[in-house]
Amino acid sequence: MSDMTVILNPVAGRGAGRRLSSQVAACLADQGLDFELVETKAPGHATSLAREAVARGQPLIVAVGGDGTVSEVLNGLVGASQGADDTTLGVIPIGTGNDFAYAAGLPLTFQGACQVIAVGQTRLVDVGWVQADNEEGRYFGNGVGIGFDAVVNIESRKLQWLRGFVVYLAAVFRTLAFYYHAPMVEVSVDGQGTVQPSMMLSIMNGQRFGGGFLMTPGSQMDDGLFDVCVVGQVPRAAMVGFVPRFMRGTHVTDPRVSLSQGREVRVVSESPWAAHVDGEIYGLGASRYEMALLPQRLRLLC
Repeated sequence: MSDMTVILNPVAGRGAGRRLSSQVAACLADQGLDFELVETKAPGHATSLAREAVARGQPLIVAVGGDGTVSEVLNGLVGASQGADDTTLGVIPIGTGNDFAYAAGLPLTFQGACQVIAVGQTRLVDVGWVQADNEEGRYFGNGVGIGFDAVVNIESRKLQWLRGFVVYLAAVFRTLAFYYHAPMVEVSVDGQGTVQPSMMLSIMNGQRFGGGFLMTPGSQMDDGLFDVCVVGQVPRAAMVGFVPRFMRGTHVTDPRVSLSQGREVRVVSESPWAAHVDGEIYGLGASRYEMALLPQRLRLLC
C-alpha cells in the first residue's frame, strides 16, 4: 500500500484540477513521496474514496481541490475513523476560494502545499457538524453560511467565465441587485438566544468565505469554539458599503453586526432559508439548522 492516497477533483477551480493534475503528481514525486492518485468522478465521490482509504488503514489522505473537495474528503475521513489519531488529512488547494487552507495557515500554491505534505507537522483542529431540518447532517471544516451569503454562493455558480476571488465579488453585487430577505430569526448560542430580523449568519470554524470575505477575523480552528457572526436588517444601499468592510474585517464594529462564540448553535427562521456548508449548497428551503462543534476531531498536516 502507498504511504498516502491523493484524491484530486479535476473540476476544482473551474477546471484547474484537470489542468494541474500532472504537475501536482510531479511535484509530489519530486518530494520523494509514495502515493496513489485517484480522481473524483462526480459530486460525493471524494467522500466515498476517503472512506475507502480509511477502511484500508491509510494513514494519510490528501485532498487536492477547493473547499468543496476538502469538505467531502473530511466527511469521509471523520465519518469513517474513530478518532483524530486514525488518519491525517493533507490539503493541496487549487480551488476558487481555498478558505479552509487559508484558515489552517497552509500555502495557497500547490508547490508550497506539496512541500508541507513532505515535511509538515500535524495539528489537531476542530470540526463542525450541521443538521438542517430537510437534509442529512454533515461535517464541516471551515463554516456554514445562511441567508445572503448562501445566495451569493448560488449566484457565483452562474458566473462561469470568471475565476478566483472576482467570482464571489461579482456574485455579491448580483445578489445585492436581485435579493433582499431579512426574516425574523432566532439564534441560540450555547442556550443564549436572540430574536431579530437578520440578513445572514456565519457559523465559523475558519475565518473567511468566498476567498476574501473575513466573516470572523481572528477565529481559530483549534480553540474549541465556533465564532458566530449575525448581520441584522440592513438597508440594501447600506449593504453595498458593507462589502469592503467584510473584505477588511472591519464590519465587526458595526452595531448591526453581533459576534459570539460557543459550541452549540441553533438557528430557526420564520421562513425558509438557503445555506452553504464549506461553499457547497445545503439545506435549500430549510427553516431550522443545528450545529455542534467537535473539538480537536481532525489531525491536519500543516
